[in-house]
Amino acid sequence: MKADILTLTDRHTGKARAFTALMLGLALVFAQAISANAKMPESFADLADQVSPAVVNITTSTTVAGVDQGPRPIVPEGSPLEDFFKDFLDRQQEGQRPRRSSALGSGFVISEDGYIVTNNHVIDKADEIEIEFFSGEKLDAKLIGTDPKTDIALLKVESDKPLPFVSFGDSDAARVGDWVVAVGNPLGQGFSVSAGIVSQRGRALSGTYDDFIQTDAAINRGNSGGPLFNVNAEVIGVNTAILSPSGGSIGIGFSMASNVVTKVVDQLKEFGETRRGWLGVRIQDVTADVAEALELADAKGALVTDVPEGPGMDAGIKAGDVITTFDGSDVEDTRELVRLVGNTTVGKAVRVVVIRDGKSETLKVTLGRREEAEATAVPVAMDKSDVEETTVLGMTVAALSTELREQLGLDDGLEGLVVKDVAEDSDAYEKGLRAGDLIVEAGQQKIASVDDLEARITEAKDAGRKSFLMLIRREGDPRFVALSLEE
Repeated sequence: MKADILTLTDRHTGKARAFTALMLGLALVFAQAISANAKMPESFADLADQVSPAVVNITTSTTVAGVDQGPRPIVPEGSPLEDFFKDFLDRQQEGQRPRRSSALGSGFVISEDGYIVTNNHVIDKADEIEIEFFSGEKLDAKLIGTDPKTDIALLKVESDKPLPFVSFGDSDAARVGDWVVAVGNPLGQGFSVSAGIVSQRGRALSGTYDDFIQTDAAINRGNSGGPLFNVNAEVIGVNTAILSPSGGSIGIGFSMASNVVTKVVDQLKEFGETRRGWLGVRIQDVTADVAEALELADAKGALVTDVPEGPGMDAGIKAGDVITTFDGSDVEDTRELVRLVGNTTVGKAVRVVVIRDGKSETLKVTLGRREEAEATAVPVAMDKSDVEETTVLGMTVAALSTELREQLGLDDGLEGLVVKDVAEDSDAYEKGLRAGDLIVEAGQQKIASVDDLEARITEAKDAGRKSFLMLIRREGDPRFVALSLEE
């Protein structure tokens, strides 16, 4: 009987322990929930009060030239229609006169001496820029500099007293789901605050240096150039664009990340313009088929398609190199390389690691300035070839003759094989090759004849490769294409 009693007691004790453990677990969950809720702001009123004096409305004025209405009718003197056409032409001339056009936007003060950040498109082509503060005070601003690539502009106002300002925060520290607050002048309604979260980071729209924070905080026309704050009242973005079929906010807005903006602002303040590093190479992403053709372990890095005269050529970078490291930072793709180079000081000597012929090499490059080199293009010289034609890998190719050169408008220094036709059921057609393309390299070697192309294909097959890499030019732009060698 004692044994039975002890057993029942043990069972009750076990249930009691299980119940206690369950209650402790629930208490822990509730405590975590309470802690999480404690981090959620009950109100953004204090933040709005703190930052509002530094957020400004921007009004611009621009002189718009009159539109020429075209040739005027000739009416014989004394005609019954003379007065009618005179009145008609007078009304036309009214529309041809220059007129003033105004636009609205937002901005924010970043220093007590009156520097103001906004979007380039807010003040583009403006003759006059007026700044209105939260207090109602209005001041004229002068333009210090612009950067169309990031859509950032820096303005300056003169004031007898120190101005309230806001500071930049670290946009890289922002996480998806963090609270953010957008402040500005939407639709000309005046000072307005909207709240949301960081929906995503690292968004690219169309610019080379894009690094946008996506947010669902309401951003409308007129918010452009306004600040995006974190809960610490730090600017982590400049509101720039929205995605909307109607032109109004549908919860998809984009703010240029502060870590991009601060570098631009520092250069505009010091030089009145941007000064970005320039490596002097044309590049494309390394796709899976290109990686296989080059026998790379991973499809990452930036594949060099062309090296005009400049820092890259001086350092020994060659077309076909895959850049994997720049100044100690890994290069994931072309966008990453462009960002790294652009953020590096002009004239700095950096180490660039490339993969060439399956081996890693380190080159030392002294960077030039991108703004001075953007319009420069130097054609790559090729060896001459005899006229011949054949069909290979679904392409009909021919050596570059004088007639074909004239038809395609190619420079005298360019040589290679012209693609005359591409079978629509071929891998070449699927990869985008078209009649008129010029094949200048095959298997990472320059080609001067059809025999050269066929020899490179044979070598790739003998080496057991599944893909074959070619460098083509279309309207002067180089691009690597990997074609399948499998039957």
